Amino acid sequence: MNRPILREMTPDDAARVIALNEAVVDVTSPIDADRFAELDALSSLRLVAETNCEVVGFVLAMTDACGYDNGNYRWFAKRLKNFLYIDRIVVSATCRGLGLGRLIYSRIYELARQTGSVQVCAEMDLNPPNNASLDFHRKAGFIQLGTRILESGKQVSMQTRFLPCELEKS
Repeated sequence: MNRPILREMTPDDAARVIALNEAVVDVTSPIDADRFAELDALSSLRLVAETNCEVVGFVLAMTDACGYDNGNYRWFAKRLKNFLYIDRIVVSATCRGLGLGRLIYSRIYELARQTGSVQVCAEMDLNPPNNASLDFHRKAGFIQLGTRILESGKQVSMQTRFLPCELEKS
């Protein structure tokens, strides 16, 4: 397997992004073609990870000014200013543990700096737990600001990572 690269997402990536999301829908939320188009339009960062000409991961992230109509986004917007919200990051099962998450987050931090964001926000499942994501974010310096119980009954940890004035290279 070649080393994954990050590139801008294109409309041609939609079907693979939707399929990757569906494989982990229990820890994300459903996405169909219409929802993908909506999220794509709101996102300031839309990247895919590719290896051997195959999309193996993606990220969609939004600034605090996008007006996203989503409960988790609104939770952060009520409490914080100047943030970058990660709607979802998905990495295929075959590529987990290869450093792709760190590579994606390095680009997220670059965008945060460019947009004047002082923190990056995301939520992770607590009940049922998404232990891999919770552990990854803990190691990356995220802290829990609170929790939410979603309409589905899932409980999520609302987390942020405050960014230093000079972002370190991840």
